[in-house]
Amino acid sequence: MLHNPFSLKSYNTFGLNVSCKAFIDVTSVAELIQCCQLLQQQGKPFLILGGGSNVLLLEDYLGTVIHIAIKGIDVTEDTAYYYLSAAAGESWHGLVQFCLSKGIAGLENMAQIPGTVGAAPIQNIGAYGLEFAAACDWVEYLELPKCRIKRLRADACEFGYRESIFKQQLRNTAVITRVGIKLPKAWMPILNYGPLKHLPVDSVTPQQIYDIVCQVRQQKLPDPAVLGNVGSCFKNPVIDTDTYQHLAARYPDMVAYELPDGKLKIAAAWLIDQAGLKGQTFGEVMVHEGQPLVLVNLGRAKGADVVQALKAVRAKVHQVFGIAMEPEPRTYGAYGERGI
Repeated sequence: MLHNPFSLKSYNTFGLNVSCKAFIDVTSVAELIQCCQLLQQQGKPFLILGGGSNVLLLEDYLGTVIHIAIKGIDVTEDTAYYYLSAAAGESWHGLVQFCLSKGIAGLENMAQIPGTVGAAPIQNIGAYGLEFAAACDWVEYLELPKCRIKRLRADACEFGYRESIFKQQLRNTAVITRVGIKLPKAWMPILNYGPLKHLPVDSVTPQQIYDIVCQVRQQKLPDPAVLGNVGSCFKNPVIDTDTYQHLAARYPDMVAYELPDGKLKIAAAWLIDQAGLKGQTFGEVMVHEGQPLVLVNLGRAKGADVVQALKAVRAKVHQVFGIAMEPEPRTYGAYGERGI
């Protein structure tokens, strides 16, 4: 355990210069259980942190940060499926690369998504027509405060668009330790999004999809090592058909995707761009000029700058379009998770 105080600047991809009172790197489930039990017995607050790529640490945290660094990927198979068991501390992109190196297809659309495997089910991460839920077999987690290991089948995880049971009923009481992924050997490419639409369904390879996704993401999204960011800062809002038709009459080029239930998902980046926010700065935080869905740290951003930017974008989009925007990253203050 490292104490007094411990800088978290390199543990959050936005690069906010915040600290915690104590920091613990856990590399096994047994170690995680021991740490949680001890801190609970002592009545000390603690925060679980993975890759720090979908969290905004707005203030110094007045407690202990437990950093999940549990590693390991196991693969089994039967005649129809590959079954992967991946530890929560593994890199998500690293897992995608691992699969391709083993000739296992099915995750390539989600290449280059930052963060750890443990964060994937919480957010139900997704990109280019594929969500984690489609590949999930089970999720293993440590149940707090009892410190028991439990496992949920995928159909019990209540996955939705950037949603899961881990953000709702099990929020702050489940620490994900491992996930199970089930991928069919009879691979079917998913080519219904943007830059993948032109690919030939009969001859495309998983590697080709992977290469295009990586190329597009690298072109569109700023590198956190250069400009601190947490990727998409807002969910794509979902609206009903009446609202869509009303808006489409005024904005015929509005970017929308029809959902199975008939509602429409509107591109948040398009809304932010059309609201005239691209390139605007709020203290040391800027709405990225290339991808307006992303807020970037110009170098010395503080939590207050981030809050100001999030509130301003949300207010402007609502003023122009009447659409409510919901932040995608989770936000934390001195005493734990907080809203904006």
